[in-house]
Formats: sequence, structure tokens, C-alpha cells
Amino acid sequence: MSEYPGIPDKRLMRQAFERAATHYDGAAILQREIGQRLLERLDYIRLQPLRILDVGAGTGLCLPGLQQRYPKAQIISLDIAIAMLQQARSKLSSWRRLKRRDQFIGGDAEQLPFANASFDFLFSSLAVQWCGDLPRTLTEFRRVLRPGGLLLFATFGPDTLKELRSCWAQVDNHSHVNQFIDMHDIGDMLVQARFAEPVMDMEMLTLTYQEVTTLMRDLKDIGAHNVTRARPRGLTGKARLHGVIEAYEQYRTDGFLPASYEVVYGHAWMPEQETRHPASASVSLESILPG
Repeated sequence: MSEYPGIPDKRLMRQAFERAATHYDGAAILQREIGQRLLERLDYIRLQPLRILDVGAGTGLCLPGLQQRYPKAQIISLDIAIAMLQQARSKLSSWRRLKRRDQFIGGDAEQLPFANASFDFLFSSLAVQWCGDLPRTLTEFRRVLRPGGLLLFATFGPDTLKELRSCWAQVDNHSHVNQFIDMHDIGDMLVQARFAEPVMDMEMLTLTYQEVTTLMRDLKDIGAHNVTRARPRGLTGKARLHGVIEAYEQYRTDGFLPASYEVVYGHAWMPEQETRHPASASVSLESILPG
């Protein structure tokens, strides 16, 4: 994929999520809701996986739901931020819901540390938007799925945080808000990656705030603030920040400021008949194993 200003800086992204790990759950209201909605879609899909990969598992918000639906499955939680996985393991241990066969592995979705055809089900809630090369990521997803396996994911579309993006555009020309890929383009990428029966849909969700600075703080608290390569390198001046705050007031309704999120859902299947290359050996650079 050719580079564009919205591509995340992977080093900064990892650092942001590492720092956010201990207070992520307190601010992740939207992330928890979307994860629950994604899990509910499994109620209408006939699937009995024995091995599940949760890509971008973070602090494990979706792990209890996956365990409840598939109690006999081994669940591998993968995230680029090790501190997030530590939080997930700690929570499950305290809830006595940590199964010894489950694993927590540090790794990159764009280069999965697993052999070919390793999983029956690949689940990913709000992670693929952080991948700079989505076609490569989808190819990796397909590589590790077994024939007949399912890919189910949620991500953000381009109208996400459109109010904040518009207000920043009124004060300078820098990239201040992460950018997201259109639902139809993602569908095309699934077809190009040779997934079967891809289905895409979306919904708009809105959070409301008293002040725009609270929205900005929440984004930072979950590690989702601006980490694009085209971000401004210096500190944001008070005058420009005041300009954004003032511009955002045009959206105030009934005393509240809206923050829009375009939530994109997708699922597709690994074809039953597949000619594969021999599996290559792959090892995770960082692993956290249940003790």
C-alpha cells in the first residue's frame, strides 16, 4: 500500500498503548460497547472453533465473551503492546477465568508469529485501523486461518471523529486525527485477498461531552490520540487549541458536544478448498504465558 499521511507510526502507537494500559478500561466505554456488539454477531453464525486468535486483544475486553461462547476452544490473545496483555492476564486471573491452555503473545498483526492454517476463527475488535498496510494484514489473516475458518472484525470508517477533524482543519494544515479506510475499500481488499463471502456493514455511534478537552483526554487515556506520521512534531500552541475549542462549539446541541464514530463490521470465510505453500516456521519475539 502506498504511503499516505494517515498511516500510523507503529513505534509511537506501541508506546501510546503501553502507557495507556493501566487506565485503559476506565476510558474504553465505546470500545467495550463495540466489542460486545461484535460478539453478539456470533449468535447468528454457526461455528465451533477449537483454536481462536484474538488480534489486538488489548486488556482482554472481549475475552470473557469468547470464553463463554466457546468454552472448549483455546484462545490466543495477540497485541503489539505487552502491557495491555499483562492487564488482560491479570484480570482473568483475578476472575479465575484464566485457562491454562490460553496464551498471551506479543506480536504485530501485519506479520503474525504463527504457522499457516493455525486457527479456526480470527476475531479482531478495533485493531485493524492501526495497521499501516491493510492488504498485507488481511493476507496474513488468511494465511493463518484453516479452510472453512472465519474472520470477524470491527474497525472505524472515515467519518470517525469528523467533528474534531474539521475543527483542527480550521486552525492548521497538520494531521491531528487518525484517518480510517472506507468500508467499501475494505470489502474490495477482502476480495483481493481471496476471502470467500465477505460481508460489510456499518453504523454510526455518538458519544457526547461537556467539553472538547474531555474528548481529547479520553483519546489519550486509551492510547488512541494522534500517532500518524504526518502529525505536527512540536507542541500545539494555546492559540490553535483555543481555536479548535471555539470551532467545536458549532456542534453543541442541548448542552453537549457530539463525537461521531463510524463503526465498520466485516466478516468473511476462508475457502474450504485451498492450495497452500508449505508452512514456514514463525516464533513470537515476546510471549507472556499463563503461570
